[in-house]
Amino acid sequence: QVQLVESGGGSVQPGGSLRLSCATSGIVVSSLHMSWFRQSPGKEREFVARIRPGGSGTDYADSVKGRFTISRDVTRMVYLQMNSLKPEDTAIYYCSVFYRGNQIWGQGTQVTVSS
Repeated sequence: QVQLVESGGGSVQPGGSLRLSCATSGIVVSSLHMSWFRQSPGKEREFVARIRPGGSGTDYADSVKGRFTISRDVTRMVYLQMNSLKPEDTAIYYCSVFYRGNQIWGQGTQVTVSS
């Protein structure tokens, strides 16, 4: 059974940084596309970042490019380093993987950017 558990969210002032973690079980993260999405109140869930299998690279939403960095270890952890945070980054952040025909989500972690 695949499980994803996010952590590392919190409240931060504009310009600050946070590092989100996604602890996985049941998969090997280096062999799969691993993604982060986010959802703000009243808005659709949106793509944030993706890391592709092996050494094939990363993709980012235009709104976070240059500020966020996705990374992983070899087996079970995925990270999202978020710098230069803005109030519009406030959202619940979800780790996700498409595995054996199913889109699997974690429970999410709240990020609030406010002065």
